[in-house]
Amino acid sequence: MSNGYKRILLKVSGESLKSKNDPAVIDPVACEALANSVCEIYETGVQIGLVVGGGNIFRGSHAEAFGFARTPADHVGMLAITINGLILGQILSTKGCKVRVMSALNLDGIVEKYNWNHAMHALEKGHIVIFVGGTGNPYFTTDTTAALRASEMGAEVVLKGTKVDGIYTEDPAKSSKAKKIETLSFDEALRGNYQVMDQTAIALCRENQIPIHVFNIFTPGALAQIVKYGTGGTLVGG
Repeated sequence: MSNGYKRILLKVSGESLKSKNDPAVIDPVACEALANSVCEIYETGVQIGLVVGGGNIFRGSHAEAFGFARTPADHVGMLAITINGLILGQILSTKGCKVRVMSALNLDGIVEKYNWNHAMHALEKGHIVIFVGGTGNPYFTTDTTAALRASEMGAEVVLKGTKVDGIYTEDPAKSSKAKKIETLSFDEALRGNYQVMDQTAIALCRENQIPIHVFNIFTPGALAQIVKYGTGGTLVGG
């Protein structure tokens, strides 16, 4: 790891826990694939913070469809995030990884409450720390959670795992003219509205000078390649 990142914050969507061909919200095979990618870098000694979304179960933006207010909808979303984090934590544990799951919400008896000192100590001891419950507040996305926790833990980079291998000028699934962008400044990412991370998250990373590396989490070996060599995907603000 002498040439790679030493401490990272990995952000993946709840969609990464779903099967492409199965409508079930959580798929064991998809979870296994994600866990294997994380284990691959864990075994190299890199310190890992992890934030997983909850969109496979529920999104706060679904409030209108259900006919209730955004704040309680976001509360449901925070619980969905926690479910995903607990599942992923258990799978990683069965593979021999040391894992701590910490929640921004107070869920006594189910998950440990987030504590900065405890999180830093766990990272330094080689535990994967999974941050769940979002920021603990409505109206903030898990992208912003990732940027916040990365800032708190002194991460060298936020690795944003998506279903596309970087940022493109257009949606590559819809346009054959889409071109991949190798690098972007924070300001370019904010002005361009590429919708890879929300603007609050990008602005927070800019303020704390934490680059964002966007890559395809579904490509085997892609996570390890970025952690070891910094290659692949799109680098924002690096």
